[in-house]
Amino acid sequence: MMPDASQLEARLAAVRLLVLDADGVLTDGGIVIHDDGSESKRFHVHDGSAVHLLRLAGIETAIISGREAACVSRRARELGIEECHQRVRDKVAAFEKVRARYGLDPSACAFMGDDLLDVSLLRHVGIGAAPANARPEAKAAALIVTEARGGEGAVRELAERILKARGEWAALVREKYGV
Repeated sequence: MMPDASQLEARLAAVRLLVLDADGVLTDGGIVIHDDGSESKRFHVHDGSAVHLLRLAGIETAIISGREAACVSRRARELGIEECHQRVRDKVAAFEKVRARYGLDPSACAFMGDDLLDVSLLRHVGIGAAPANARPEAKAAALIVTEARGGEGAVRELAERILKARGEWAALVREKYGV
């Protein structure tokens, strides 16, 4: 059952951990494989800023991805994300280990995913979110579908909603950016 607007805002305000898929959420889902076998992906700076703002608010961020790529590990390090789990087939099991380390109930956690492998975790957390270009099954399982596409600020959009629901957005932006 979908929560009404005030229930959704309360759930957003309760978030203490945001878990993200990598491909299609932090990136646009494209994978460039170079002749030497390495790969590259495109990350959006607005999503990185969102992770920093969440940290300032005391909200942890983690990555749980079905694929593995060195560039995802590197981006996680750049953003200070300590929990970066790749090549994961059972995302709920991986999530349970992460949330247990933080001592959180699933209701205090959000997850953004975009594809079939993400559906069970989208349904398992307090806030399931999907970017605008997610697969229909992921959108159907999510409580929130962002206007932004994956890799184009979807994480930022969700982070803003969380921080605004907590009443912290304006103060954090003023503190970090002087705006």
